[in-house]
Amino acid sequence: MTEPAAVPPPTAGRAPVWLTRNVKVLCGVSFLQDAASELLYPILPIFLTVVLGAPPAAVGAIEGVAEGAASLTKVAAGRLADRIARRPLIGAGYGLAAIGKLIIALASAWPLVLIARVTDRLGKGMRGAPRDALLVEGVPSGQRGKVFGLHRAADTAGAVVGPLAGLALYEALDHHLRPLFWAAVLPAAASVALVAAVRDPRPHEGSAPTTTATTPWRSLPRAYWRVLAVLLAFNLVNFPDALLLLRAHELGLPTAGVVGAYAVYNLAYAALSYPAGALSDRLPRPLVFAAGLVFFAAGYLGLGLIHAPWLVFVVLPLYGGFAACTDGVGKAWISTLVPDHQQGTAQGLYQGATGAAVLAAGLWAGLAWGIQGRLPLLISGSTALLLAATLALLRFP
Repeated sequence: MTEPAAVPPPTAGRAPVWLTRNVKVLCGVSFLQDAASELLYPILPIFLTVVLGAPPAAVGAIEGVAEGAASLTKVAAGRLADRIARRPLIGAGYGLAAIGKLIIALASAWPLVLIARVTDRLGKGMRGAPRDALLVEGVPSGQRGKVFGLHRAADTAGAVVGPLAGLALYEALDHHLRPLFWAAVLPAAASVALVAAVRDPRPHEGSAPTTTATTPWRSLPRAYWRVLAVLLAFNLVNFPDALLLLRAHELGLPTAGVVGAYAVYNLAYAALSYPAGALSDRLPRPLVFAAGLVFFAAGYLGLGLIHAPWLVFVVLPLYGGFAACTDGVGKAWISTLVPDHQQGTAQGLYQGATGAAVLAAGLWAGLAWGIQGRLPLLISGSTALLLAATLALLRFP
């Protein structure tokens, strides 16, 4: 008489393998921090020029210096994340971001805002690569699209809540801007506290390196460099979103309309991020990334060609599809090209190099902007279509 077949344990209600504790906690951390950051982002140029009396050139200089600092820090933090415990780096990064928001709330002159933005962006650069390395800790490579997709969805949900909360407070406080900066400090501080719930498999005592040397860049696989070159080329035409919001304002949208359009963009970004990440676990990631570039072209060409302000609310959600199909998908793609002990270095170099490319794109686009900004939008949109076709035709691992 044969033994009855063993019945496998029930799996109903069990969390998927990829949905680790760190994924859940870091999604919460990013939601809170992005809600704080994006509450400020649409109103910061107005605060600088109207309240603090900064010239328009100072606005561009502040963002340029801040993003440049972030790009350099990403590379250094990525290499460090392969040597020491990652949680202290993540906590310090979110802590610096919270301090930056506090300095803005206290600022009485625009140079203090420069210090605040550099502090904030240094924090962003410090936390990015270590956080992304912990997100994929113990997750199979075929499920990392879901991880980064869910994380981007949570992060960008904060970018929906933040501007809408800021708009509500702006109306409730009789259009006073400074109280909004104090309100942003609260979720930023909460995100720092939540980092304590992150689990780091590396020892936390002090900052003693776990290896004797950093990962040499030359040891990164050739496939990594091929992919990095293509992604870097694209980001040379991907200028900062602040210029897109400027174009929306130039089309006739008032301040409240610009904030609303930005919230709609982030809503589309948040809603599509997880589906796009999950799709990249089933289809080749270059194809999903190429689809994102088509959305990018629709957003840039659309903003360059439209004349009616209401059409901004049609074009920006399409542009949200670009961010959903490229941000998390790009990180997942990079993560599968290197072994686990090189994740920090690989992610840091990728994020730092592409951040520097976006900064360069902002410089040339700003110089070519002119009266309405149509020319750089049309150039970037057309280039993105060409790169989308290239990605679809090239063979990547």
